[in-house]
This record gives sequence, structure tokens and C-alpha cells, in this order.
Amino acid sequence: MATRQLIGQAQGILMERHKITGDQALALLVRHSQQDNIKLRELAERLVLSGELGVA
Repeated sequence: MATRQLIGQAQGILMERHKITGDQALALLVRHSQQDNIKLRELAERLVLSGELGVA
């Protein structure tokens, strides 16, 4: 449940920031997750906490 909420928060951030739909935001998260070889949950947490999508 917490993971789902975290991913939802990350989606909301991306939706607001880039003016995209929820599906597009999720696709963006998944793409970055795969490219950076990081779990989706970890990427979402990083985005929510730092505001950054990329790997530090």
C-alpha cells in the first residue's frame, strides 16, 4: 500500500511538472527505472524526497 501511494505521489509530481497524464507519468517512471536499473519504488521515493528523477 505504501509503495502504491509513493508511486502515485511521484506520478502527481511529474503530471504537474510536465503537464502530462497519469499514464504518461507512469510510463516515464518505468522508462527511467529500466534505463537506470533501479526499482520503480526506489525511483519514486527519490523523486518525492528530492524532486529529481535521475540517478545521483
